[in-house]
Amino acid sequence: MSYNDLEAQALSDEGGGFEFSDTSIRHGFIRKVYAILSVQLVITVAIICGFNFSPDHVQDYLLYNTWVFWTMFAITFVIIIALSCGGNLRRKFPVNLIALLIFTVCEGVLLGIVCLTYNTNAVLIAAGITGIMVIALTIFAFQTKIDFTMLSGILFVLLIGLIIFGIFALIFQNDILNIVYASLGAIIFSVYLVFDTQMMLGGSHKYSLSPEEYIFAALNLYVDIVQLFLYILMLVGRR
Repeated sequence: MSYNDLEAQALSDEGGGFEFSDTSIRHGFIRKVYAILSVQLVITVAIICGFNFSPDHVQDYLLYNTWVFWTMFAITFVIIIALSCGGNLRRKFPVNLIALLIFTVCEGVLLGIVCLTYNTNAVLIAAGITGIMVIALTIFAFQTKIDFTMLSGILFVLLIGLIIFGIFALIFQNDILNIVYASLGAIIFSVYLVFDTQMMLGGSHKYSLSPEEYIFAALNLYVDIVQLFLYILMLVGRR
């Protein structure tokens, strides 16, 4: 074997090493994201269950004292803006985890109050449907050759349209409008879940997240699942 052949072989081995290293980093990143997401979902479910099985006077206090709901809403809004726009904040340990924990707890309280306005059976059915859909969509995102990361602009436009439609549905209270709104919301956030999953996967997809963005990735997936659950609850639930 000539010197050139040996050099080419060495470069090939080196490239393969880098490729293996990149793959290992990406796999570690995915495991970290799903570990954080699992903790978020456990906290959220625990808070919802705690609210639903709390004494009647506690439930009445939460329902009739709206300052609790709006305080939690304001905190989640501030934190999600800070984590989404502040790259240094979401990458700085342990501040990023603390901020995400506060966001998760506040979001759990919001969901707990919302679920109190629905029948318990409806909440359980919506949670079961959401769980099945999340698993199915995640598997689809891992397996499909369709690159959903190219749809970021279209999804953003659809989200703005959904918000405007939601305002009209709120003003003109109508069962048909509510069903259409909830159905569109469930569809859009199902696509968002696939989109954010592929952003986390990287690889051959057009856009991907850096392995440093594990907080941002977990936040995106968590918000997608929460929104999907709420829209499904609107469809199957009865206030």
